[in-house]
Amino acid sequence: MNSNLPDPEAAPNRTSRPIVATVVVAIAVLLSIAGWVIIGTADRHDVVDNDLAATNGACALDATVTKAITAAATGEVAAFAAMDRPYSVADFRFHDASGTAKSLADWSGRTVLLNLWATWCAPCRAEMPSLDALQRQLGSDDFEVLPISVDRSDASKPKAFFKEISISAMGFFHDAEAMTLNALKSEGLALGLPATLLVDGRGCVIGRLNGPAEWASEDAQNLIKNAL
Repeated sequence: MNSNLPDPEAAPNRTSRPIVATVVVAIAVLLSIAGWVIIGTADRHDVVDNDLAATNGACALDATVTKAITAAATGEVAAFAAMDRPYSVADFRFHDASGTAKSLADWSGRTVLLNLWATWCAPCRAEMPSLDALQRQLGSDDFEVLPISVDRSDASKPKAFFKEISISAMGFFHDAEAMTLNALKSEGLALGLPATLLVDGRGCVIGRLNGPAEWASEDAQNLIKNAL
């Protein structure tokens, strides 16, 4: 009498097959999408790494120079640290006293002591005369002290400060957007101001010092001479 009724065990199996198939297809689609995202992200990361490698590729560290400046980092410049990886600042951009756009590439072939400072930074203000004295002592076709103000305003305030303390040997340079400082911070090369880099003629950073120093001292002069 019950032979025409559906099998209670078979019916759920037949009903579940389309659902299982749908779930399998959905999982496959999700996995394929996830796989594309992961691969795509890895590819983009490789591109970024390649760009950074291309930028810094010409800045292979010179073991001889590194050893020399490490040995010379004593006394007044004991906090100076030689670079442990290649880093180029050749494309750092800023303006000179006349408002003309400049980049570190304009100093190609010359060793540069790049100092980032601001008028609101008391240690920066205090060390400025010693930087001017260093430029007066060692400035030449082979070496220049390059102070770049990162005051976030027009150049009038830092220019007035230069005039106030009679800076005469160094040139005036300004980065109103602090792009130079932000770039160094992003690389862990600057902790604040002042931040000073010793840069070779290729635009490659030889070493750095975070905080102020007595740049007119014999220790500082000896450090610079070991980099020339």
